[in-house]
Amino acid sequence: MMQDKMNRLKEILREMDSVVVAFSGGVDSTFLLKVAIDELGRDKVLAVTADSETYPESELNEAIELAKWMNARHKVLETSELAIPGYKENDKNRCYFCKKGLFDEVLPILKETNYNNIVYGLIADDMGEHRPGTQAAREYGVRGPLQEAELYKEEIRELSKSLKIPNWNKPSFACLSSRIAYGEEITQAKLTKVEKSEEYLKSLGLKQIRVRTHGQIARIEVEPDDMNLVMQYNEDISRELISYGYKFVTLDLMGYKSGSMNKEISKVNS
Repeated sequence: MMQDKMNRLKEILREMDSVVVAFSGGVDSTFLLKVAIDELGRDKVLAVTADSETYPESELNEAIELAKWMNARHKVLETSELAIPGYKENDKNRCYFCKKGLFDEVLPILKETNYNNIVYGLIADDMGEHRPGTQAAREYGVRGPLQEAELYKEEIRELSKSLKIPNWNKPSFACLSSRIAYGEEITQAKLTKVEKSEEYLKSLGLKQIRVRTHGQIARIEVEPDDMNLVMQYNEDISRELISYGYKFVTLDLMGYKSGSMNKEISKVNS
């Protein structure tokens, strides 16, 4: 079954003939880029990474190294999501404005070159979640070949491992803005605070981390098995995050959950 999906993905890419890949360096877009290069050849694939305020420097550096590992043609675009109308207000459609802004930047590249399609790392798991970015993709004709091939995250990880892709087991990541409660304005200061907090927690050996921001409160999400490590360093963590600008530092006893901020959507602009 999984190999059938892989064959379908290759077929979809062959039909496209050439692609510009929106490449974040995450598991999904890395796998998509690797298969596209293997299937279409290097000259028919261009990876584009948007470097903005919501994209940590560590993630950018990793994306650059992964592109080099794949010998991919790679272009880094300097962008500003905070400058996109409607974005910093942080309502439930924030991701729509983000993706629209990204595709606005990528579309001219498509027109100036001989590439036929823009593709991004949408996967089958995403279809049951709050994903306003998919609306922007439809408006711009951007396709998600992984989703079209009905590939799920765990299948993508397994296939990535078989292809010896270095980040096959990388923890899921979302932009820094996803850490800020809906309805709170997104600012550079808040994004910097989140980035510094998560980088510090990673330095302690934690991997799957979210520092959710609710005003002056930092709500730390980690895997349940890592909660003991957080408590081991509780005083150091509190002191460090408070030095970044938080007044209160908490640990979410429910543990890490992708998209946990979406629980608040019904309360914002409804």
